[in-house]
Amino acid sequence: MKHYLTLNDLPSIQTAVQEAIALKSEPYKHKKLGTQKTLVMLFFNASLRTRLSTEKAAKHLGMEVTVLNVTDSWELEFESGGVMNLETSEHVKEAAQVISQYADILAVRAFPSLVNKTKDQSEWILTSFVKYATVPIVNMESATGHPLQALADAITIEELKTKKTPKVVLSWAPHPKALPHAVPNSFIEIMQASEVDFSIVHPEGYDLDPKIVKDTPVSYSQNDALKSADFVYVKNWSNYEAYGTITSQDASWMMTKEKLGTATFMHCLPVRRNVVVEDAVLDSEQSAVIAQSNNRTYAAQLVLKKILENE
Repeated sequence: MKHYLTLNDLPSIQTAVQEAIALKSEPYKHKKLGTQKTLVMLFFNASLRTRLSTEKAAKHLGMEVTVLNVTDSWELEFESGGVMNLETSEHVKEAAQVISQYADILAVRAFPSLVNKTKDQSEWILTSFVKYATVPIVNMESATGHPLQALADAITIEELKTKKTPKVVLSWAPHPKALPHAVPNSFIEIMQASEVDFSIVHPEGYDLDPKIVKDTPVSYSQNDALKSADFVYVKNWSNYEAYGTITSQDASWMMTKEKLGTATFMHCLPVRRNVVVEDAVLDSEQSAVIAQSNNRTYAAQLVLKKILENE
């Protein structure tokens, strides 16, 4: 595997999930693989789970890790031919090549603007590093996808499922801020490639990118969609058509114990208690959010291992 930009970079989702689960039992088995190798992580946005889990994953493989919070350091220019006489002091053309001299793998995290849909969908930050860097790139969440989180989610479902084809529902939830589509996009994509009975439920007007949703069943009745569910993944996303706006804050969509039934609750975290989900769900044995966050390490480790093996 040369890069990990989307889930499509994995040769097989099912194989990747099983290999990641195997890594959990012997996390240091491949420690020599990353010896004398360095992972550089660039954060254009703050991170808790992604930063710590990816660093831990790299160290399991014997790698050195360098972390750079880009916006705390300097403003990068991404436009070609621009006159850099304002805030930006360095162009990505130079920065990517320079960082490549210090890294064997470069991981990048950059959120969308949620203002310009076309620009966000172009993945202009991520693709700029792919274009100008000379080392493999790992997507630690971009404008439209979060393939590390999705892989961890698939690992969690595989570990916790009690039937061959579980019913999995992705449910929208209210949130006071406009949030990206990256997590739901990647979760949809990985569920489409998994052996599950998958559907999406959200308020009318909150349809996601039809190129990603494809023929996945979509409904607008949360109570109907959740019937007999085995896993319920709850996540807010802002409006896709009226891009980046909040057109619904319907509190009745908050996940409750009553609506969850006997299903396992999933969320990528961080989560706003008693807005997205009530305490009774998060604090119950039905909540898998801590297991999901733990699996972030092994999702990242599997990805880094595949890239190191390719080199």
